Amino acid sequence: MTRGIRRHSAGPLSLALLGAMLVGCVPMVVGTAVVGGAIVATDRRAGGSQVDDELIQMKSGGRLDEAFPDGRVRVNVTSYNRTVLLTGQVPNEADKATVEQVVAKVDNVQSVINELSIGPATTLGERSKDAFVTTKVKASIVDSQDLFANSIKIVTHRGVVYLMGRVSEREANHAAELARGVSGVNKVVKVFEIISEADLARMQVKTAAKPASAPASSP
Repeated sequence: MTRGIRRHSAGPLSLALLGAMLVGCVPMVVGTAVVGGAIVATDRRAGGSQVDDELIQMKSGGRLDEAFPDGRVRVNVTSYNRTVLLTGQVPNEADKATVEQVVAKVDNVQSVINELSIGPATTLGERSKDAFVTTKVKASIVDSQDLFANSIKIVTHRGVVYLMGRVSEREANHAAELARGVSGVNKVVKVFEIISEADLARMQVKTAAKPASAPASSP
C-alpha cells in the first residue's frame, strides 16, 4: 500500500540556527522567524504536540499497512495539534470508514477529518501537480507581510488545498484568500484551529533577540 506520510523538515532559518548552535554561537530555536530584530515563534503547537503529531503520522501509516495488506488504498495522513486530516483515495465507502476508525484509535488522536475520495488512485502526474500547487501556495504565504508560513500546514489533493494550523480569524481568511489566488487551485478548505488575537499576541515573543554571551575563557 502507498500512504503519504508527510514529514516536515525544519525551514532554512531553523537549519541556520542549528548550524550556529553547533559552533557555539546561539542556542537552538526551532520554528521561528526574525521580525524587526525580534525572534518570533511561528510553530504555535506546544513541543509535546509537535512530537505527538509525528508519532501519530508514523503509527497511522503502520496500522493502515496492517489493515490493508493488499495495498488497495492510498491514504495521506497529516496531523496538526493532534487533529488528523485524511486525504487520498479508497475503493469504497466501507474502506473509507475503516481507515477513519483505524486512525482514530491511534494514541493521542483527538479528532479525524475524513476527506478521502472514492475512486482510483491519483497518477504520478497528478501528484506532481499537487506538490507544485503546495509549493506555490507556501510561497504566497511566505511573501505575505502578516502571516508566518511555519504556523500553517498545507496539503493539496487533486487541486483542493487544505490549510491547517492555529491561527486567528484574520490570518485564516488571509491565508485562504492567498491560496485561492494561486493557479491550479480548484478549492480551498480551511481546517484551522481558530484562536483569538489576544491569544496570538501572547504566543509571540516580542522581546528583541539578544546575542549569546561569549563563553568564559579558561584560567
